[in-house]
Amino acid sequence: MDTSDFSFIFLGQSVLKYQVPLDVYNTINHIYETKYPELKPANKQLVGKIEKEHSLFFDGKDSPKMNRHNNLPQNVLQWFHQKFTHYLQWNKTREYEMHLNSIWVNNMFENEYNPVHVHQGTLFTGLSSVMILKLPESYGVEYSSPDAPQNGRLQILGSASGMFANIDYQPDIKERDFYIFPYDMRHCVYPFNGPGMRRTLAANMDVQYDPIINRGVS
Repeated sequence: MDTSDFSFIFLGQSVLKYQVPLDVYNTINHIYETKYPELKPANKQLVGKIEKEHSLFFDGKDSPKMNRHNNLPQNVLQWFHQKFTHYLQWNKTREYEMHLNSIWVNNMFENEYNPVHVHQGTLFTGLSSVMILKLPESYGVEYSSPDAPQNGRLQILGSASGMFANIDYQPDIKERDFYIFPYDMRHCVYPFNGPGMRRTLAANMDVQYDPIINRGVS
């Protein structure tokens, strides 16, 4: 098929996928595993039905739920800033300010799950993310429709509607995948069964921007 007369126009929110550099990936896993006894539980400010949710970084307002802290080196924090900046540039957002709010790790085991939810930081506007750090060898038995597996899957739900719209995204995740999407984009993680552990990281970046200035930017 000749596509020389083709161009792409997208109206809606974007999910961008990156691959985590091996040094960043190894550093985060190493810090989580070696500092685990010292890490602050993050359950009180999260909706996940997950026992082991622990914070690596928080730079919001101190509260009974969480105080400021940082367990990550500067090069890892800079990498997060670079990826979130690229997302905004790719989406042609201009005249904005960013503030890295929080980074935490979820260690999921059999029957644990994350219900449908959205994110926020100090602001209601910003970008969230999911990084895949470890995956189990198997997600267990699919009780029906094994040709359409759901166990342990990440699902991101778009807010677009109408004919021919893609309204959800369920990637075939791999270790070192990193997905960025807006705070208000709903998402969830389904439970799995059997032995093994599913480890992911989430990072929230507040973005202060003027939607009027950014309207119609091409």
